[in-house]
Amino acid sequence: MKAHLKFAGLATIASLFVAANSAQARELDPSDPTDAVEIMKRTQCGEADNVPAVYHWSGRGYSRVRGEPDSLLFKLQGMNVRQCITVEDAERGKGYRMVSREVMFYVDPETNEILRTWDNPWTGETTNVMHVANDPVNSRASYPYSADGKPYALPNFRQQDDWLFMPFEAPLFYHNVLAGDYQDYVGNKYHAMEIFDFTMRASEVLDSENSTAYPAIAWVRVSDWLPWMKMRGRQGQMVFNATGAKLKSYDDLPAIIKDEIALNYPIYNAPPPVDDSRKNETTWTVFKKMIDEQRAKEKGEEKAGGGH
Repeated sequence: MKAHLKFAGLATIASLFVAANSAQARELDPSDPTDAVEIMKRTQCGEADNVPAVYHWSGRGYSRVRGEPDSLLFKLQGMNVRQCITVEDAERGKGYRMVSREVMFYVDPETNEILRTWDNPWTGETTNVMHVANDPVNSRASYPYSADGKPYALPNFRQQDDWLFMPFEAPLFYHNVLAGDYQDYVGNKYHAMEIFDFTMRASEVLDSENSTAYPAIAWVRVSDWLPWMKMRGRQGQMVFNATGAKLKSYDDLPAIIKDEIALNYPIYNAPPPVDDSRKNETTWTVFKKMIDEQRAKEKGEEKAGGGH
C-alpha cells in the first residue's frame, strides 16, 4: 500500500510539472512587435546567442541580353555563416543584432567543378573568376520599436495552414564604387534587385519552447554584369535563381563548399565576432580593392624597374 501511495505521489508531482511547463508555453503572435522580432530572430539566428547558424543555397546564373535567348552561364553554390547577440534598449525594447560572412562559388554547368577561369562568349576573352567572398555582411540591430516609436512588423508575412511565408524585395540603387564621381549626371549607379522568400512551419517557429527555426529560402537576384566578367559596358544583365535552407550545422554543407572553403577561404567556416563594426562588403567593393592592389603593385614594380 505504501509503495502504491509513493508512486501516486510521484505521478502527481510529474503531472503538475508538465502542467506548469505547458502553461508557460504559448504561440507567438506575429502581430505583436516583441513576438515579431523573436520570429525574425528564429528565422535568422542560431539556437542561442553566440551559437552559429548556417544557410546554404544552390541554383543557376543566366545572362539576359536584348535580342538574344537567355543563356545559362554557371551554376551557384553558396553559404552564409552568422551569429546573433541579444541587445536591449530602454525605449525600443529587447532585440538582436546579427553578424555574418558569406561565399558563393560559380560552378561549371557541365563539369560541376568550381570555375577558376571563364571564357567570355561575347568578347572572346578568358577572365579570372572572382567568387563571392563578402566579409562582413552584418545587419543593424532589430528592436520591437524604432527610435520614433514605430512598432516592428514582419515583411509581407502570411500564414496558410501550417505554412508561414515571408517574402521581401530589396531594390538596390546607390553609388557604384567602380564608377566615377558624376553618377547622378551620366548614370552607372549600382542597380540590382534581390528577392528573398522564406518558408517555414508555423508549428516550429511560433512555438515559444523552440529556440530557433529552420526555414527554406528562395533567392532571386537581377543585376548588372559581374565586374570580373569584363563586359566593358555591354548591354545586358544577370539573373540568379537559387533555393536552400538553414542547416542544422556547418557539417551539413555540400562537400564542394566545405572543400573550397578549407582550401581558399578558411575564415568562412565561422562568423565574425558579435562586436564586429566593420563596413559591409559586396562583390563590387571587394573587386575594387583587388584591382587597386594589383595596380599599386604593378606601379611599384614599374618604378623599381626604372620604367624599362
